[in-house]
Amino acid sequence: MLMVIARRLMQALLTVAVVVTLVFLLFSVIPGSFVTSLVGEKRDIDPKVMARIEEQLHLNDPLPERFGRYVADLARGDLGTSFSTRRPVIDMLESRIVASFRLACAAILFAVAIGLPLGFIAASRPGSWIDMAAMMGAVSGLSVPGFWFGLLAMYFFSLQLGWLPTFGYGQGGLQHLILPALTLGIGPMALLARTTRAAVLEVRGADFIRTARSKGMSETRIVTRHLARNAFVLVLTTIGLQFGSMLGGSVVIESLFAWPGVGSLLIQSVSLRDIPAVQGCILVIVLFFLLINTLVDIAYMLIDPRIRYR
Repeated sequence: MLMVIARRLMQALLTVAVVVTLVFLLFSVIPGSFVTSLVGEKRDIDPKVMARIEEQLHLNDPLPERFGRYVADLARGDLGTSFSTRRPVIDMLESRIVASFRLACAAILFAVAIGLPLGFIAASRPGSWIDMAAMMGAVSGLSVPGFWFGLLAMYFFSLQLGWLPTFGYGQGGLQHLILPALTLGIGPMALLARTTRAAVLEVRGADFIRTARSKGMSETRIVTRHLARNAFVLVLTTIGLQFGSMLGGSVVIESLFAWPGVGSLLIQSVSLRDIPAVQGCILVIVLFFLLINTLVDIAYMLIDPRIRYR
């Protein structure tokens, strides 16, 4: 177990190094900078002032020097200072990580609570009208764009019925969390329902299930001790991948509902060419994804001892 964790940590460090390098190089070669984005808003700015700002932000320094400074700061846990707010990026991310994590947890809980039973029920009666209705709902959930579903939810539940607020973080209340969580979780819920159905149907046809039935084992015991445990390996993969990608996939949803998370900060920072803030947001998203995948790998070995990673 410790060797697996050590290998995953080494792979995570390599992945982070590659992502950090690619993001830094990408924003160094694309046209425009933070200063040019300011000029777009204030066209009467003095060129001398522009040159002074670029000098203060070290935007004119050679690329290797800027990259070396960034890597050295990153090794000390310093994500830099935002160009637009002049605040440390780590301070800007602190509260936004909490907001994004709350939204991702609520969305994955919704996806698991609906998608898992839906897929299991559909697999228990393959070819029936329940199976067809469940899979039609799953396909619809995968086909509908998240932002369009969010707009419909805002229209019906907020404007027409007046049950839920349309946007904002509120005072931490659940009312502000429901619509963004439903919108973010509708796609993973549909994917989880289809994955669960496929996993259960595959395990139901396995030889060890037929052997258990031939020995007279009760259906309840077969489902709880054999079918569910073996099918859950594939289901766990889907849950882990979806949960890990939610922090990055919530960019549009956070912007739509004015949710103050990492995704909305990333959109704002990209539009302003705020390179330190963009790098900090992407680094947090990558680390979160790698952490969830490592936990999923460990869970594999706890669920099925036959799985060993080399």
